[in-house]
Amino acid sequence: MIDARPQEDASFPPQPATAGRVAGPELLAPAGDRDCVRAAVENGADAVYFGLQSGFNARARASNFALEELPELMEFLHRRQVLGYVTVNTLAFPSELPETETIIRRLAEAGVDAILVQDFGVARLARTVCPDLALHASTQMTLTSAETIRVAESLGIQRVVLARELSLDEIAKIAGRTAVELEVFVHGALCVAYGGQCLTSESLGGRSANRGQCAQACRLPYELVCDDQEVELGDVRYLLSPQDLAAYDLVPRLVELGIRALKIEGRLKTPEYVANITRHYRQAIDGAVAGHPVEFTPREVEEMELSFSRGFSHGWLGGNNHKVLVPGLSSAKRGVLVGRIERVARDRVAVALERRVRRGDGLVFEGNRAEGQETGGRIFEIFCRGQALTEAERGTVELAFMRGAIDFSLLRPGLQVWKTDDPQLTQRLRKTFGGDGQRRVAVALSVRAEVGRPLAIEARAGRAFCRVESPAPLEAAVKHRITADVLRAQLGRLGGTGYELQSLDAHITGEPMIPLSVLGKVRHAMVAAMDAALAARPPRRIAERSVLPGLRPAAEFTPGEPMLHVLCRSPGQLQRALESDVRSVIADFADIRQYAEATAAAHAAGAEILLATPRIHKPGETGLLRAMAKQGADGWLVRNLAGADFCRQESIAWIADFSLNAANELSAAWLRELGARRVTVSYDLNRDQILDLVSAVPRDWLEVVIHQHMPMFHMEHCVFCAVLSSGTNHTNCGRPCDRHAVRLRDRLGMEHPLTADVGCRNTLFNATPQSAAEVVPALLAEGVRHYRIELLDDRNHAEAGEVIELYRRLLSGDLSGKDVWTRLRAANRLGVTRGTLEERRNPLAIL
Repeated sequence: MIDARPQEDASFPPQPATAGRVAGPELLAPAGDRDCVRAAVENGADAVYFGLQSGFNARARASNFALEELPELMEFLHRRQVLGYVTVNTLAFPSELPETETIIRRLAEAGVDAILVQDFGVARLARTVCPDLALHASTQMTLTSAETIRVAESLGIQRVVLARELSLDEIAKIAGRTAVELEVFVHGALCVAYGGQCLTSESLGGRSANRGQCAQACRLPYELVCDDQEVELGDVRYLLSPQDLAAYDLVPRLVELGIRALKIEGRLKTPEYVANITRHYRQAIDGAVAGHPVEFTPREVEEMELSFSRGFSHGWLGGNNHKVLVPGLSSAKRGVLVGRIERVARDRVAVALERRVRRGDGLVFEGNRAEGQETGGRIFEIFCRGQALTEAERGTVELAFMRGAIDFSLLRPGLQVWKTDDPQLTQRLRKTFGGDGQRRVAVALSVRAEVGRPLAIEARAGRAFCRVESPAPLEAAVKHRITADVLRAQLGRLGGTGYELQSLDAHITGEPMIPLSVLGKVRHAMVAAMDAALAARPPRRIAERSVLPGLRPAAEFTPGEPMLHVLCRSPGQLQRALESDVRSVIADFADIRQYAEATAAAHAAGAEILLATPRIHKPGETGLLRAMAKQGADGWLVRNLAGADFCRQESIAWIADFSLNAANELSAAWLRELGARRVTVSYDLNRDQILDLVSAVPRDWLEVVIHQHMPMFHMEHCVFCAVLSSGTNHTNCGRPCDRHAVRLRDRLGMEHPLTADVGCRNTLFNATPQSAAEVVPALLAEGVRHYRIELLDDRNHAEAGEVIELYRRLLSGDLSGKDVWTRLRAANRLGVTRGTLEERRNPLAIL
């Protein structure tokens, strides 16, 4: 009987499973389904990331995987030296925490190499359930500087997926100030809003991006209204739809910066896309690591564009160029521009070609997609001067299509022609991940052959190690003694096993002979042992019982008088709030130079004043926090982890705002431990979920926003610069945001206000104010003491005073929630029909 023992080699570093290539950054590919997993593996991915059908992942529309599939899936990945990461990167509501704990436990048991998390409470839960399960901070956690990362690191975060809005220079600064592993997106769709800070889908339709249900409102057309006048922008209609990220030529710089992982976006994309993009970035990384950067040919770039492209750009990696990032001409996949229409015949289209087309290629002609005025189809025939061709690359050709495929009435000379699909490329890509697979795991062998002792083979592949021995001692050779060449030839016969011989170190003592049959059996045993070694789940400490009871705070009920806080976005609003005898105000001004005057005015009126930090903190922006600290305010409304850390260091009282996404008692408790006086409830919770959270924590921990215009998009992209300036970014735009009032009009005619903050970041607010007036009595009964209303429209300060008075009377019991609702409607503040809290996912009913 052959002795085969899979085991771990203690001389190798303690990495999860096997780490693939040891040099250069990890190539991380998306996997929306099993075919995408195979496509990623066979085309060179070092790791894949995927979500679960049970939810809690930011791509709910992907096919995703069942929990029951994970053990087998992880074995498949590990046998090919590929790591598997699971996305648990959405917010969890209080009632979902028990299920979340169960899922985390199952992930740890299945051998998942890491989980991606957004929710601070989920991160804390996972660390307690299994301290050996690696935690990666999703880009949804909005970590944009070394200061924010330092705070998140206290949760046990080992890797951070950086926000896509960072430039290479900013990434370099972060890399120089943190030891946490950094992961950077290098390819795929870009969100115009910061990850974790987009409330558009929630605000407009109750489908939260923080819950994996993004409705992609950024890809819709908008009209620009400037100072109450519509601005004619011609064909520029998609004002919030960025081009796709393609950073293949920046890979050498990212390698130089020591970035741990390069990430491809696309869990909703096809396996052909995964195969295509993974294959190209594998080449780019290997070339950069070897010191021979790859320069892709136009044809190779075209292949990437054909898999999916809204137009390629460096995104924010090259810095801010708002006109390049969002040209505004389209929002959907267009593929590759191949030419323009020269003339239109009855059943053919003459096209002046710039790139190659073949029979069977899919084409689309330029048109207004939003209005249904776009047509396209597959090429049936190609003619040049009357001669039928299989393909053509230059010159004018006539293209024929299947009968009825093209609406010729929509075509005219001059329109662009785009190739959207290349069947030959698709077929070639499918071959890369079809069949039994092509990827091989390199195995290093050490062989000892000595007369009188069993043949011993030690095999290594990454961290995995096994040892096999022949069943009987070796005999002395009579004619044919064994040689290193024979061992290499026989043990290297690994076709169909998924392995390939990397090296063989032979130690032969005496002149032993080994029958080929014995070598064959030992080789088979070695393969089986290596399979077991690679697939072995890592030993992990997993809590035997539920850890939730020990993490949950005591839910105390402390009676007290309700307090109204009013957030003001201009000095005029602040003055009106103070005239209305508001005792607690928050200044959220674009010009922080006005904070000193605001603080003095509040204190003169006997009111407490907090100053709001920006939502985003980037490298080099701590000076802004230092300037705020000099204003003498009573505290801050903090919107990012860097602000929380600064307040802790400088002993500044602070309130955690909605942007820190406290959706459950564990995240609220963590923010309290950081020093937050109160925690603003996340805007993702509906009425029942808010009440669940209220019942799970001390009531004086929480502050609930009960009237506001929802801040939908929060963007590094500046619409003011893109369409109202000849400049490209804040250094040369002329600051049109200081001079103009801008609104974006959507397809329903709603005009949503656009603002710019001190960092030139734009926020698009919902045109319709939202009210939780009818929830307030229930919150009062539960003991919630702190309520906030947020003002936005700066044109009528008298209206602001009326709104303040209505909510003051609601909190005092003089008016019911229905009374407030009715009076707001009667005053024509809101303008659209009422929706009920129970029918909407949104915590605040859109009025």
